[in-house]
Order: sequence, then C-alpha cells, then structure tokens
Amino acid sequence: MALRGCLRAGRGALRAAGPPGPPARRGCAGGRPPAFGFLFDIDGVLVRGSQVVPAAREAFRRLSDAGGRLRVPVVFLTNAGNCLRAAKARELSQALGLQVSPEQVILSHSPLRLFSQFHPKCVLVAGQGPVEENARNLGFKHVVTIEALRKAYPLLDMVDQSRRPKELPPPTTGFPTIEGVVLFGEPVRWETSLQLIIDVLLSNGNPGAEPEGIPYPHLPVLACNMDLLWMAEAKMPRFGHGTFLLCLENIYKKVTGRELKYEALIGKPSTVTYRYAEYLIKEQAEKHGWKAPIRRLYAIGDNPMSDVYGANLYNNYLKSAQQNQVEAGVKRIPQAANPQTEDRLAVESCESILVCTGVYRHNADVSRKPEECNMETVFHGHRDFCFDPSLVEASYIVQDVNEAVLLAFEKENWS
Repeated sequence: MALRGCLRAGRGALRAAGPPGPPARRGCAGGRPPAFGFLFDIDGVLVRGSQVVPAAREAFRRLSDAGGRLRVPVVFLTNAGNCLRAAKARELSQALGLQVSPEQVILSHSPLRLFSQFHPKCVLVAGQGPVEENARNLGFKHVVTIEALRKAYPLLDMVDQSRRPKELPPPTTGFPTIEGVVLFGEPVRWETSLQLIIDVLLSNGNPGAEPEGIPYPHLPVLACNMDLLWMAEAKMPRFGHGTFLLCLENIYKKVTGRELKYEALIGKPSTVTYRYAEYLIKEQAEKHGWKAPIRRLYAIGDNPMSDVYGANLYNNYLKSAQQNQVEAGVKRIPQAANPQTEDRLAVESCESILVCTGVYRHNADVSRKPEECNMETVFHGHRDFCFDPSLVEASYIVQDVNEAVLLAFEKENWS
C-alpha cells in the first residue's frame, strides 16, 4: 500500500507569502470572519520532545494578529494524556510564544467527559502522571489507581523481585469492587499494570478473591490513545500507548482464548474525538464573535495512522451525514450548545495535511519529485479499526507546519 500523491500542494505550488498584514478587524481577512479552523497535532508537528519545531513559531506568527491573538479558531488535538489540560496549555504557550487556553487543548481522554454513564462507577485507572486528578476532572466519582490496587493486594505484583513482600501480608478487607477500567496512557511499569488489569478482568473486579470462572463479557474497558508509535527527540519513533494495548490484548487472548473488548476507544483516530474538536472550534469562533459558520477544518499531523486516518475518517463521516440529510430532505438546523445535539453538518469537510517533521519522514525534496515520496508501509492502526488504504492517504503532504498553514491560507484566499 502506498501513500498517494506525496505532494498535492507544497512550497512549489504556493504563491510567495509574507507575514500577514493587519486585519480589517481581529480574526478577519479583508473584513471576512474565518469560515475555517485548524486542528493541530502537537508531537512531531509543533514540538519534538522538549524541542520546538522551528517552523511552528513562524506558523503561529502568521495565524496571529499584531497583538498576538489568533485570527482563526485553533484546537490542539493530541493523543498525549499523561498530563493535565492546563499544564499542556502552559507548555504550548511557552513553546509557541502566544497565550493558549486549556479550552483549546484536547488530550486523548478529554472526550471521556461525555461518557457520563460510567462516571458513578468505581474504575481502575492506568497511566502515568496525574491520572487520578484527570479522572476526577472528567467526572469519574470513584477512582482506584494501579498503585493503590498494588498496595491493597501486594501479592499480585511479582515480576520485580525487589518489590515482593518479605512476609505474607494480612488479608485485605473493605476494598471496593472495581466496575470498569480506564486506560489513560502508557504506564511506567508495564508488567505491573498488565498483570493487575488482567487480574481485575479475570476476577470481575475482585482481584483478592479466588475466581470461580472467567467472566465474559468482561468489565467495561475504556482506552485512550491508540498510537503505536510517536516521535520525540530520538531518530526513530518511540513506543506509544497503542503498543501497551497490543500487549494487553494479546495477553488477555492467550490466557482466556477470547478477544479483549473495548467499551470505547478514545483519541485519534476515533470519530468522537473529532466531533468534540469540532464542537470546541465552533465554541471558540462564537466566543470571539466570528459570525460566519465554520465550514472547513484542516487537520495537521505527522502520523498517517492516527492524524491522517482520523481526519479522513471524520471527513467521510461528514460527507455521509450530509448525504443522509439531503436524502431525508432535512434542512440545516441552528447550532446548539450541547456537543451531542448540535448541528455538525455546518462543517462540510475535514482535510488532512501531513507534515514531514515527525513520524512520517522522507528524504526527497517534496516540492521536486512527489512521485518519489510514496512509501510502502504496514498498518500501524488499532486492531478495531479496519485497514482502508484510502484513509491513510493524506489530502496534502508538505514539509512542515508553516507550509501547512500557508496551504490552508491559499485554499481559503486568506491574507
């Protein structure tokens, strides 16, 4: 399978563009409010590890007015999840040289606030960083961490011999029954998390009890971030949470003979994540007083298997929904405030723009020989997402995020 059309628009296809001139009014080009918005991936697009991608600051100078305020709605859509939304906003503010609010940031787990049916349940949360605080901020009322479970049942974690109890501990009493599992991101000690999650699933939430049989269907599992790989400072991509999920799925199947099932898979490339991003884009436009409805989204990323796949999948969703609406003869309804009920059909397209500063790399000059930029690849997407070669074919491939912004401006006739 090859990625089609390595460059449909790039440096050679763009007119020379200097810094944007002063807008007629904030957020407008030639008096026009923006009818488009940007969804920016972070790792491999704006930063690599702790290092800012040089083109990122130039891109956001173009996107900002003289006062450093954005002229178009922007959402930062990342599969990272081992941090707080506010902390990620502060990191971006420092990296890009402008004020980024937490409301502009979507972490892999952000859409879980919509899954209110699970919020009252006692859930085991796995990952690293402030996982308990993240869970409570999302609405979960009863949270148990991997570390709390390990301390309650110290005989479960036996791989690291230095952490094994020296004496037989007394029986644990009063520990709550776990009713679900939420996987926020890759943990630090994979062997501990893998063992304890499997124990919870096999014991139906009571890992200290002797199981009478293997319960199936098992407890609900909600997973965030399916990225197999991600790009940091190293020359090669690093393991992501998708790799951890792959381990968990295979261990569960080897032990039980059955497939591990997910109640929800959140983060790119899931459609629910892009629907939530669209809602925040519209909310941002309304807050800034930009009256024109948002018609087009430009999703800029470095990973064909999450950024491109997700944007294309959502674009297909939009096209299908539009067609269904036409066939039903239903007129467009006004935008509502609730992301679950608002009119999403105001957005007509979500175009994918792939940059070459992260997971996807090539050696050729993309503006010269696009036919040489095709690459054979294997499917790195999650097990539960079908392999459709067209979904990993970017609408456009450019060198970096600055060229991606220029391309969108070109298409929108934006100064």
